[in-house]
Amino acid sequence: MVYVLRAADRAPSKSRTIRFEGADYGTDISFFAVDNEPGQGPGLHIHPYPETWFVRSGRARIVAGDESFEAGPGDIAVVPAGVPHKFTNIGDERLVIFCVHAAGTMVQEDLE
Repeated sequence: MVYVLRAADRAPSKSRTIRFEGADYGTDISFFAVDNEPGQGPGLHIHPYPETWFVRSGRARIVAGDESFEAGPGDIAVVPAGVPHKFTNIGDERLVIFCVHAAGTMVQEDLE
């Protein structure tokens, strides 16, 4: 079966971020399509699977384990399973970043 999830059919949310969990649609991939204002981002957390980020626009400060680095348009970062991580929009404009979870259902343990 092919699934098409139309934007007009999604319930309105308080943020511009879209959450998709693939298990309901027969795929082992989930993601957040994040659209954050300057200064926004999730707190430190971990997943039992890898997470891959693709920055579409804006600038992010990514903290992963003992590493901290900036990522900008077109950059890709991969964080292994079990490594504490977070990101923050450090630019003057919105940050559009895709956070791909290697799992059909997202599992997250917040550390902050």
